[in-house]
Amino acid sequence: MIGRILKIAVYCIVFAFIAGLSAYFTLSLVIKSEDTVIVPDFIGKDVVYVLEYLTELGLNTKVRGSEYSLDIPKHHVIYQEPEPGIEIKKGRDVKIIISKGTQMILMPNLSGLPLRQARIIFEENDLCQGRVSNTYNLSLQKDAIIAQVPEPGIQIQRGDCVDLLVSLGQRPSAYKMPDLIGLPLEDALVMIEKSNLIHGDIQTLYSADKPRRSVIKQEPSGGYRVLEQSPVNIVVNRKKPERSEGGFGTVQKGSLFRYRIDNGFLKRHIRIQLKRKGFTSDLFDDFVRPGKEIWLIIPTDEDALVFLYEDEKLIRTMVYEAW
Repeated sequence: MIGRILKIAVYCIVFAFIAGLSAYFTLSLVIKSEDTVIVPDFIGKDVVYVLEYLTELGLNTKVRGSEYSLDIPKHHVIYQEPEPGIEIKKGRDVKIIISKGTQMILMPNLSGLPLRQARIIFEENDLCQGRVSNTYNLSLQKDAIIAQVPEPGIQIQRGDCVDLLVSLGQRPSAYKMPDLIGLPLEDALVMIEKSNLIHGDIQTLYSADKPRRSVIKQEPSGGYRVLEQSPVNIVVNRKKPERSEGGFGTVQKGSLFRYRIDNGFLKRHIRIQLKRKGFTSDLFDDFVRPGKEIWLIIPTDEDALVFLYEDEKLIRTMVYEAW
């Protein structure tokens, strides 16, 4: 009887041990399956795909660098660590090296492209911009590429530099610089614009023997050869400066500017520019309905010029001398 009880007790102990051991291994496997993953094969895969995949697996991505490759396209993985099939815990790092593409490429055709677009192509293909020369060209607009070295289709190495010949556009027409000395400022500005030139720096200087508001100096001088749209600098005779009577401070002074838009049906583009102390700024720039009047205060603590444009055409020039 006692032997039978002992046998049953032994069986119970053995059964409990086996059941506990089985539960332990089962739980260990479940925990292990939750905390570890098998590293996939990423060789030849797009780097964006690899980054997304590793994030879903709970692994970190470490990019060790990039190298040229004959077989694997640009922006694809050429090396990984750990190797495919290795079991690692979540949260661990997977190191990759990204392909820079083949080191030898065919030289792209840049002819006719804007210079800024060529620079984008250089960056995409790991090329550098070499010497840039410029010349006038009848058929290509300014900044368009006329020629390149190396020529298109030649096999070159990434990192090589490309020399460019870039268009300056059509050669500008040349004119004989008109003589502006002695002309009133308004007439001089009209002559500058009619000669396809632009007014540059306008300064004032007092000269006792010259008419007030007349041009007393110009650059370039009259008779010289100038290209269209070249700036013309002039010096205008101003009134005799008055002595300052002194005081406790400087008062900001100004003059009233008024301009009324002619009657009609369509709005006019009105732009009013102020030029003083060598700087030009827009006082007004807007589309104005017919019949409306524009009022502005022009500061006159320094000599100033006001240019009135209507639909981009200069229609009036006003001189405001310092008080």
